[in-house]
Amino acid sequence: MKLLLTSGGVSNDSIRTALIELLGKPIEESTALCIPTAMYGHPSVGPGTKAWGFVAGRSPNPMVELGWQSVGLLELTALPSLPEEAWVPPIRAADVLLAAGGDVLYLCHWMRESGLAGLLPELDDTVWVGLSAGSMVMTPEVGEDFIQWRPPSGDTSTLGLVDFSICPHLADDGMPGNSLAEAEAWAASISAPAYAMDDQTAIVIDGDAIRVVSEGNWAKLTTSKGDD
Repeated sequence: MKLLLTSGGVSNDSIRTALIELLGKPIEESTALCIPTAMYGHPSVGPGTKAWGFVAGRSPNPMVELGWQSVGLLELTALPSLPEEAWVPPIRAADVLLAAGGDVLYLCHWMRESGLAGLLPELDDTVWVGLSAGSMVMTPEVGEDFIQWRPPSGDTSTLGLVDFSICPHLADDGMPGNSLAEAEAWAASISAPAYAMDDQTAIVIDGDAIRVVSEGNWAKLTTSKGDD
């Protein structure tokens, strides 16, 4: 699977270009499935009008509204009640999966419960575009600062498809989001290598190649392991 891990969606031309490169064809010729599930678990996001706005392509974070050939809805909480033949083929056929932000552990729980997490390693040519929690879910850990909802199992690990953690929404002091000082304090509490990035930044993973694409600000942070 190819990954485009963003803080604020496909928010500028550089991130859009990176997406097109991962797809290997224009957005207008690509099919997408959007995943709003993470939004339901976050008290300030959904369910409600913000979840509808993401699905309808009316959110402030460009994802669904990019001009896809087609967009479908993939609701993870529904999948355990359905036979695999009802939902696996549409996922395999999609060029891209668009994962909304919200609560990262709620999303991770339903990715595991639904069977989607187990399917991801088989999707070699599919692009995962994550927004905030939709990006963080691919990391090995998120740290206590980003935990609100907890799964019944008590397991606070995330999927670990990449070997670094992400602090999204990096912002200047006094602005909405996470300041660099707050990001540095968070990084000191986790063991994985870590990045802080603002809403104009994304991390691109294609095979073994990893690169940061940004028209804004980002930083690689020192963690409890001493990474720099």
